[in-house]
Amino acid sequence: MRTPLLTFTIAFTATLFSEETLIKHRLKSDKTIKYRVSPKSVESLSEALTEGIFYGRIRSNSFIYNRDGDDNDYVISAFGGSIIYRSGYLNGFGFTTALYTSNNLLNIGDIPFDKIKSAKDTFSRYLVAKSGSYSLNTIGQIFLEYRGDGVNLKVGRFLIESMITSSNDSKMIPNAFEGVLLKVGNLYGTKLQVGYLTKQKLRDHSNFHHLLAYGDSEDDPANIWRENDDSSMNRGIRVSELKSRGIDDRMVIFDIKNSYFEDTTVRFNYSFLDRLLSYSIFEINRAFHIGGDITIIPSFKVMYQFDNGVGEFANANLKGDIRGYRDVSSLDTNMFASRVDLTDRNFRVRFGYSRVADKADFIVPWRAFPSRGYTRAMGQTNWYANTESYMVRGDLFTLKDIRFTVRYAIQNFDDEKVAVQSDSRVFTFDILNRRFLGFDNLYMKLRFANVIGDGNTISSDGLIKSDPSYREARFELNYLF
Repeated sequence: MRTPLLTFTIAFTATLFSEETLIKHRLKSDKTIKYRVSPKSVESLSEALTEGIFYGRIRSNSFIYNRDGDDNDYVISAFGGSIIYRSGYLNGFGFTTALYTSNNLLNIGDIPFDKIKSAKDTFSRYLVAKSGSYSLNTIGQIFLEYRGDGVNLKVGRFLIESMITSSNDSKMIPNAFEGVLLKVGNLYGTKLQVGYLTKQKLRDHSNFHHLLAYGDSEDDPANIWRENDDSSMNRGIRVSELKSRGIDDRMVIFDIKNSYFEDTTVRFNYSFLDRLLSYSIFEINRAFHIGGDITIIPSFKVMYQFDNGVGEFANANLKGDIRGYRDVSSLDTNMFASRVDLTDRNFRVRFGYSRVADKADFIVPWRAFPSRGYTRAMGQTNWYANTESYMVRGDLFTLKDIRFTVRYAIQNFDDEKVAVQSDSRVFTFDILNRRFLGFDNLYMKLRFANVIGDGNTISSDGLIKSDPSYREARFELNYLF
């Protein structure tokens, strides 16, 4: 079994720092990192290097998957981690670099690698196809940074959390972007992000690639996994189509969050890719304190996708199958979502709803899912055209450092659309332990999912849709040092 040197480096470094009591960083519930200790300002270039801080992370992620009606079951376990170095800041300037690795230690099952579902982000399908390697190593972040009074500027490769982009770091390696990012805040309760993005690196890729272009497979079938092969990518938007039209898939993002009014948060995002697509997203939530520690928080979200020319060569369905769609050459669409949270110190109950217009599928391959926080359950895609979803979610915080989460979602898809799955009900159960086995820097997450699909749906082609039912378990460990 071939394990790259980086894996041993991470493990060895963790041993060296095992007696260090200082907790330099924490994991949030979405697995993104929150720094508790940051590098300080320095007086010289040499101090910028010597006063920098290393942040280590060892992680493992294991998957058990069982699907009804076929032999595509598997057990996969991956081991890896990351080392992040942040320099000291000289006159406000510094830099960050981050190395990531993922290696499959266990792979049981006869399933072809291109049929693997949730565990696919632990390796690169392109590398497996080209070399047979299930090891994935990448420099996911490397950027120059300036931080001043209320201003932060990054140039290079970085992670960006916005209403349209996300690191989505729930597997082994985060989703990253390349470009320029400016953050300004906190001005009258307003935080602003402006980004100009040139490339993306999905979680299961070693190299940065197109933001909005699927790979061409005529010369090499493996090229479909070389560019943007996210499940929310439209396969009609190919590299060759962009080149023939002289289109550069660059993305401009304006992301605003305002909390000026007490108990009220407003978010707005406008993003566009010239001659391709643009997006407008608006979200508002308001907290009402009704006595004791109980709070009711209603939220509303609307999202619009505008066709700025991409419909000339791509159609309304992500996979290119237009059967069941109305205006197949327009990629305009919209979504409305709402939720109500009932919260206390020890629990939260959420009722969510979302509805996508009967127009086009949303094209959002940047991992910030349209229905996230409203109706999306683990591993689900419910932003196809004419999809209506409901969710009930409960979180329990009664035990210190432990959270239990239960979700039940009902997903009603359009039976007439041949390339869209049949209706399903989704049940998930999560356990998150932020101090596993008593260690302050050891995190454990255990997840179960049971998807019950309709195996008798007849589509507009007269055929029965495949049954989307499956069962899955995930077990993740994270050790920070």
